[in-house]
Amino acid sequence: MILYLMRHADAGKMLGNPALDSKRALVKEGKDQCMVMGRALNALKVQLDVVVSSPLKRALQTAQFVGTELGYEAKVEVSQALAPEAKYIEFQAMLAAHTGRETMLVVGHNPNIFRFLGNLIAGPNGAAIRMRKGSIACVDMRHHPPRLQWLLDVRTVRGFYSSVQKSSRAKTSRK
Repeated sequence: MILYLMRHADAGKMLGNPALDSKRALVKEGKDQCMVMGRALNALKVQLDVVVSSPLKRALQTAQFVGTELGYEAKVEVSQALAPEAKYIEFQAMLAAHTGRETMLVVGHNPNIFRFLGNLIAGPNGAAIRMRKGSIACVDMRHHPPRLQWLLDVRTVRGFYSSVQKSSRAKTSRK
């Protein structure tokens, strides 16, 4: 399986009350981040078999926006294994439940999503991998240990887009 791990997009400042914080929605910048990352995955010809999200609103919105951008038509699954308090063993069980899928996008939270990524590719001691809001990592699970193929964040993708859209070199005739 090719596994895409994504940290939810920008939802503004954390709220002190956990019940209210779980309902915190994406802000405009977060929605823009979803569109940018969805377009980047589209450019990479990513097709998803399943999308799984944390039950928190900001993660679910991220999964839905990115899925829509990729033409994913099935319902986004919700899993407690991606909630902020989830443990790695729960994450592993969720992955095992989707054995046989070719591609999967999971959307979760800081710090557990990058801890899960570190544990996948570096074992129980993990690796310190930073994932900014809206970042996506591609992991090839067909290898043992799984291999990190790439990690993109919104800043990098926006940089690629802006450098492709305008050339710093003057156009010349090729006669």
